[in-house]
Amino acid sequence: MCTVERTMNRSTGLVPYALALLLSGGAASAIAEPLNEPLKPLPEVPRQDAGRVVLGRQLFHDPRLSVNNTLSCASCHQLEHNGADSRALSTGFDGKPVAVNTPTVFNASLNFRQFWDGRVETLEEQSNIVITSPHEMGSDWKTVIERIVSDAGYRRDFAAAYPDGVTRANIQQALAAFERTLLTPGSRFDQYLLGDTAAITYEEKQGYQRFKDYGCIACHQGVNIGGNMFQKFGVFGDYIADRGNPTSADQGRFNVTADEADRAVFKVPSLRNVALTAPYFHDGSAPDLERAVDIMFQYQLGRMPSAEDKSLIIQFLKTLTGKTEGKP
Repeated sequence: MCTVERTMNRSTGLVPYALALLLSGGAASAIAEPLNEPLKPLPEVPRQDAGRVVLGRQLFHDPRLSVNNTLSCASCHQLEHNGADSRALSTGFDGKPVAVNTPTVFNASLNFRQFWDGRVETLEEQSNIVITSPHEMGSDWKTVIERIVSDAGYRRDFAAAYPDGVTRANIQQALAAFERTLLTPGSRFDQYLLGDTAAITYEEKQGYQRFKDYGCIACHQGVNIGGNMFQKFGVFGDYIADRGNPTSADQGRFNVTADEADRAVFKVPSLRNVALTAPYFHDGSAPDLERAVDIMFQYQLGRMPSAEDKSLIIQFLKTLTGKTEGKP
């Protein structure tokens, strides 16, 4: 047998082996091997008591939590608009703008603290602040509980979900239980992290690399790609002064701690679903991703990217859009 024939036979003989490997799942196993990256995919939605989640969903959409029955949690955290508000500043029960931009409620359970200034740690504490805030819902717990107790459906459902029925703690816990289900897994970037390297394009991979190379990942880190640390807004230059018209809310965490080092310090927001949650920053001043990226480079990194690098980073950011309740 000639050399060519022997080579062809050896090559042909590899075909059944390759087919066997594919059928045995060898290739699938390779694809499913998670990548060793500093960012990690979202966890699965945690298991919650179904009755409490249903109660929490109902409460989340109930305007009776506000003093004048006009404002629900969903009025500002609009689930059909990615858990945020398309306005720079939402309005409170009195129709006046609140102090800061409404952050998305999606994946909020993964943040290490709540609110831009990080004043509380848990979702339960967060709902108390909002319900009793004179600028947001403007209510009090005595009024809220009386309204809930007066509703026969609520009385029945609370009795089924909680041994002690309608209480402030149970209302807070039900709201938090629902909000903990609002994770957005399934983003193309998460699929990439899980080993499907074809889930994002070459340009998007280059954008991710630029995101790391420029140092964006130093603050936007962890499973939520942010939400796990505080940072001064204006490391290079005074963003607030340059923007003009400073407000008390611009003081950030200083309003909580009275520590001078915390002036203009804010919780770093999560970048998950960032392409869909404009406008950006605590003041809602950046109307789109292009402007937000420019501001971040200028004031947080002290440099400006090339037009190509900026475009690549934005393409990467758009891969962070996940799904909620099966909908993109």
